[in-house]
Amino acid sequence: MVNLIGTYECKVDAKGRLKVPSALKKQLVPMFQEGFVLKRSVFQPCLELYPMEEWEKLMRKLNGLNRFKKKNNDFIRRFTAGVKTVELDGNGRLLIPKDLVAFAGIQKEIVLSSAINIIEIWDKDQYEAAIEASSDDFADLAEEVMGNDDFDGIS
Repeated sequence: MVNLIGTYECKVDAKGRLKVPSALKKQLVPMFQEGFVLKRSVFQPCLELYPMEEWEKLMRKLNGLNRFKKKNNDFIRRFTAGVKTVELDGNGRLLIPKDLVAFAGIQKEIVLSSAINIIEIWDKDQYEAAIEASSDDFADLAEEVMGNDDFDGIS
């Protein structure tokens, strides 16, 4: 089970390469051999970096969908649009393909934000705007999502 931790600011070069910060790289080392999948986010203008193990779990769920239902087929097509396999090079850099750079509106400064088992890759300005926009209703959201009486864990 993958549990990634942290939010990291870094830069992307003109070719779309980002140098993964060392603290994050240490967490990802066990996953280097299998590689990663990079895709568009469903809900936000950012990218999602999946360790291959996590991607394969998700694909097992999608493979369970009945492809003879149009909605399922349409969902799978849209969900996997722009999906790319990626690896870190020998210098610890990750190349973001140009179509995904354009989708996420990535300029020069970016934020790598852990989201439990994946890493979100954001343009820094868009990340800050998304965090600011959701700050007003975060308490209500936290109560709705985590406030269930049956939830064991965080207090």
